[in-house]
Amino acid sequence: MALFKKKNYIRINPNRGQAPANEPTVPDNLWAKCPSCKRTLYTKEMGAEKVCPHCGYNFRISAWERIALTIDEKSLEEWDTDVKTEDPLDFPDYLEKIASVQEKTGLHEAVLTGEATINQQPVAIGIMDSNFIMGSMGTVVGEKITRLFERALAKNLPVVLFTASGGARMQEGIFSLMQMAKISAAVKRHSEAGLFYLTVLTDPTTGGVTASFAMEGDVILAEPQALIGFAGRRVIEQTIRQELPEDFQKAEFLLEHGFVDQIVPRTQLRERISQLLKLHTTKGWMTND
Repeated sequence: MALFKKKNYIRINPNRGQAPANEPTVPDNLWAKCPSCKRTLYTKEMGAEKVCPHCGYNFRISAWERIALTIDEKSLEEWDTDVKTEDPLDFPDYLEKIASVQEKTGLHEAVLTGEATINQQPVAIGIMDSNFIMGSMGTVVGEKITRLFERALAKNLPVVLFTASGGARMQEGIFSLMQMAKISAAVKRHSEAGLFYLTVLTDPTTGGVTASFAMEGDVILAEPQALIGFAGRRVIEQTIRQELPEDFQKAEFLLEHGFVDQIVPRTQLRERISQLLKLHTTKGWMTND
C-alpha cells in the first residue's frame, strides 16, 4: 500500500505573481540599456536630454520632449491640428491604429508644427516623432510640413525642422510618395525668398524623408550616431553584392562624405541652432553679438 496518494490535480493560487499591497514595487522605465556601449543605466543619469553619460549616445525622444529642450518656454503656437488623417486605400484597421497612437503620444500626427522662439528669435518649427508609426510620412504629415513652409514664407520666418522617420507610410500608398515632391516645392519657394532653412537629422531619418526635404536644408545638422539613409543596409548589400562599412548610414559616416555639415550633441543643439539663426537672418546681421 502506497504511503502517499498522488493527487489528480494541483491547486493554483490566483494571486500568484501579484505583489502584496504593502510591498514596494519598482517603477517602469527606471532602467535603460544603452544600444551603443551596452551599459545598463539609471534613467535619471541621462538627464532631460536622455544622453548616455558613458558614451554620449542620444536616445530617441518624443516631439514634446524635443520642444521642451529647444524652444523658449510657453512660446509655441501649434499649427494645423485640425488636418485629419484619411484612409484612401481602405487599409484594414488603419484609422483605429491612428486613433490609438494619437491617444498614446498626445500628438495629432507624426509631425508637430508651429511658430515659436529660440532665445527670443522667432522661428517656424517642425518636429517629427518616431513614436507615431515610426514617424512615417503620409498625406497629413506632407500637408503640415508644406503649410509650415508656406506660413513661414508669408511671415518671413526661418524654418527649423527635426527629422525622424522610417519613410513613406505604406498604408497610404502613392499618396504618401506624392508628399516628397509637394514638400520639396514648398521648400524651394521658401528658399527663393531668401529665407533660412535648417534641418536637424535625428535617429532614425530614412526613406522618402531622407530623399527629399531632410537633405534640402541650407545647413544640415545631425545628432551623434543617428541612423540616416534611404534603403536598408541589407537591401543595399544584396543589390550591389558587396559588404558595407560597419558605420555605413551613421551620422559620422555622412559627415565624412559631405552629406552633413556638422554633428552636434543634443546638449549643445539649442545654442548651435540659436547661433545659426543669428548668422542667417537680417536681424542677426544687425546685432553686435
